[in-house]
Amino acid sequence: MEILKVDNLTKIYGKENTKVVALDKVSFSVKKGEFVAIVGASGSGKSTLLHLIGGVDRPTSGKVYIDGEDIYKMNDDALAIFRRRQVGLIYQFYNLIPILNVEENITLPLELDGRKVDAKELDELLKTLGLNDRRNHLPNELSGGQQQRTSIGRAMITKPAIILADEPTGNLDSKASEEIVELLKISNKKYNQTIIMITHNLDLASSADRIIRLEDGHIVSSD
Repeated sequence: MEILKVDNLTKIYGKENTKVVALDKVSFSVKKGEFVAIVGASGSGKSTLLHLIGGVDRPTSGKVYIDGEDIYKMNDDALAIFRRRQVGLIYQFYNLIPILNVEENITLPLELDGRKVDAKELDELLKTLGLNDRRNHLPNELSGGQQQRTSIGRAMITKPAIILADEPTGNLDSKASEEIVELLKISNKKYNQTIIMITHNLDLASSADRIIRLEDGHIVSSD
């Protein structure tokens, strides 16, 4: 089953002499439960692509379908709600709320959506993340790896259609990086979670089911 379809996606910044084509008619699809890595040099368009897939930015032209929904047909308010419910975002710099503990950071998307927290599901997730004994700790009391695990839990808690990870290991040492990718693989297999990960690290990308390589705003390979 196709969970994501990207159709002729183009993003252009500036005009005339300052015109930059960040993405040029990019098309691909992702099946439900697939783990895809997107790799490319700095400036290749991979972060732009991830932001467009996640509805964080709007394209110059082209379409993105998530679970059959044409996300850019939505107005900004509807898109924000859809993104909160159907897209889990993991960032390089964690973006945790400093005054909230681990459990509160993870459950924040549910609270914002007015949804109840299932205590049993939360306990299982915290155990999977290896954070059960850190659930009451604040972000500044955690290691970088533990903070990133918390951000992964926050992305997973809503059971989104897709999880987008933007250089999730960019701020971590090699051991913590391997642990984070292993955790993404566990969530992919255990929860059948669809994951798209941007990384410049080809060793980490090799953990994915498929690698899409971007160069100058174009897909040059997908295998």
